[in-house]
Amino acid sequence: MSEQLARIGSWVEHLVKARTRHGLHSPFVYHLYNEVLRLNDDLPEFAAIEALREDLLLSDQVIRVNDLGAGSKVLDMAIRNVNEIASTSLKPARQAQLLFRIARHFEPRTVLELGTSFGLSTLYLARGTEHGLVTTVEGCPQTYRIAQHHFERLRQKNIDPLLGSFRSRLPDILRRVEKLDMVFIDGHHAQAPTLEYFEQCVAKAHNDSVFVLDDIHWSRGMEAAWETVKRHPRVTVTIDLYDLGLVFFRKEQAPQHFRLRY
Repeated sequence: MSEQLARIGSWVEHLVKARTRHGLHSPFVYHLYNEVLRLNDDLPEFAAIEALREDLLLSDQVIRVNDLGAGSKVLDMAIRNVNEIASTSLKPARQAQLLFRIARHFEPRTVLELGTSFGLSTLYLARGTEHGLVTTVEGCPQTYRIAQHHFERLRQKNIDPLLGSFRSRLPDILRRVEKLDMVFIDGHHAQAPTLEYFEQCVAKAHNDSVFVLDDIHWSRGMEAAWETVKRHPRVTVTIDLYDLGLVFFRKEQAPQHFRLRY
């Protein structure tokens, strides 16, 4: 109950402190707000992915879940119904479609996602990344197989799915890539591992990279992790959207931290 109250309190604080585009003095953030965050177009690319969501919500399949992250606050059983996982764990369409718009706007060539789940956010990233590759890591074998099926069903070729823990897979991924243009950290929602993966990925970040952290207000630990990210010496701009946190490394940008409603 105390965590629930803390989350309500953090949401109320966000509503009080978050800005709209009025009063944004950063041209970069103002442009991003208008051209990416505030757009709500229902594009043709979305329909097939949302059809997968509907299938998952209606599924009667039961799978054994090997959760390597902080676990679910709603479900804590090893055997779970797919439809229950989908209803509690999938990124809402609005947030997943924002990932698409971010990718489409920044045109990354190398995208890394930590936390595939059933692959819907992966598909949004891949469809936004027209000329790049999305490498995605999932620790649960049965969840991974469902995601693979989705990638094949939609014939999405620019996804490289990897099975394994983030800790075991990430070093090899980072050895293979020259740089990371976009990173989406969506899994293992705990302070220490989130900062560990962020720090490793920062080594391959560049001036135009964008990192997205999921559920930055999920717990007190995640909020502490977000505050640490904001203070990182290479980070210049952050945008707190409550559910998602955007991180930029633009040397030409005056250090600023924003809370925005979108």
